[in-house]
Amino acid sequence: MISETEIEELENWMDEYETQLEPLQYFILPGGGKSATALHVCRTVCRRAERSLVFLNESEEVRPELIKYLNRLSDYLFVLARYVSKLNEEKEEYWNPNDR
Repeated sequence: MISETEIEELENWMDEYETQLEPLQYFILPGGGKSATALHVCRTVCRRAERSLVFLNESEEVRPELIKYLNRLSDYLFVLARYVSKLNEEKEEYWNPNDR
């Protein structure tokens, strides 16, 4: 059963990986090698599931821990994609709103 324990575990893993990454200063475009790209796809699917639960919660009660877990899981997958890119020495691509 998903509880605050699992949510905290994800947060701890994120904190651990983030200490090894450059701080975010720009919006990162999803991509990189195969592994990082797959993690970005997983993150996207996770966000979609989170939005579906939020929508379902409007008509049926959904345990708040489930929504929070999916939110943290998608954040974890983003951090993991960045970490994998770093391990594989893949450059992160930043989005610049002035590049059109």
